[in-house]
Amino acid sequence: MATTEREPGPEMNEVAVRVRGLEVVFGDKAVLDHLDLDVMRGEILGVIGASGSGKSVLARTILGLLPKRSGVIEIFGRNLDDLRQDERRALEQRCGVMFQQGALFSSLTIAENIQLPMRELLHLSPNLLTELAMLKIEMVGLPLDAAGKYPAELSGGMTKRAALARALALDPEILFLDEPTSGLDPIAADAFDQLLLSLKASLNLTVMMITHDLSSLHTTCDRIAAIARGQVIALGTLQDLLTHKDPWLRQYFTGERGRTIFADQITA
Repeated sequence: MATTEREPGPEMNEVAVRVRGLEVVFGDKAVLDHLDLDVMRGEILGVIGASGSGKSVLARTILGLLPKRSGVIEIFGRNLDDLRQDERRALEQRCGVMFQQGALFSSLTIAENIQLPMRELLHLSPNLLTELAMLKIEMVGLPLDAAGKYPAELSGGMTKRAALARALALDPEILFLDEPTSGLDPIAADAFDQLLLSLKASLNLTVMMITHDLSSLHTTCDRIAAIARGQVIALGTLQDLLTHKDPWLRQYFTGERGRTIFADQITA
């Protein structure tokens, strides 16, 4: 099993996503309360937290899918609030998103799902669209005959790979993953983790991954951010979080499943 104690490359000294003082409010409830976070270029950052802690809200706010009350979000050094619409659109094309459960369009084939972002944002011939869709399908390890199938005809693991292929359609530099291994059996989840590591290395991706999967945290993440009470309460390597004194974190990692996965790393 891969380790999270990897040596950072030069690019990991650069900030890909910077969040400062982010406040997101639903009604009278502050889901994110002046949250600060940096995602370093070239890393896989795992984001953990209890259900309802604001993990998905954070990603969706960075992507502009949810409004913020206050705070600053920068992607590649550009403050999103300062961008013209066309500049923001161009920056958004450098980000790929894989939503929880895949969120594929059930009425479209897998190839058509993958081609959708290309059709909306690029001017490509039908032949080139077909060629690129097949390239993405092959890239994520799907059989080529999956191109003509509909999402309902795929297994859970194949659906996740198809959703990942669509997230990679525009060759993004930053990939946002929301619970990418949820609902998968352990073999399929492990295979997805290895695929993610391979793609990250070959495409030089920066990845922000929301997950509850302890095995994925152990296998793939360079750093982990823990969210509670609307803020990042801990940020560092897996070993940093395993030795953190926060009661929730201790319970998170030292439960029965955590003890099995991190037996050699948990300190009393």
